[in-house]
Amino acid sequence: MIQVTRFDRSKYLLNAELIVRVEATPDTVITLANGDSVVVRDSCDEIVNRVLDYRRAVAATTAGALSTSLED
Repeated sequence: MIQVTRFDRSKYLLNAELIVRVEATPDTVITLANGDSVVVRDSCDEIVNRVLDYRRAVAATTAGALSTSLED
């Protein structure tokens, strides 16, 4: 999950696995796999960096779990 900010400045978590596209139109529009679109205050670069951080964290957790299971 990544945190995004609505235009009213409220924050919520978005499932990063559902993101299909991020566009600046000039507002940032995130299109999800189910066809829904979300307009947020965050820039495209911020969204991309958050998704990359999320995926790195998932990969690190998975790698740690795999090495632990191989040791058993």
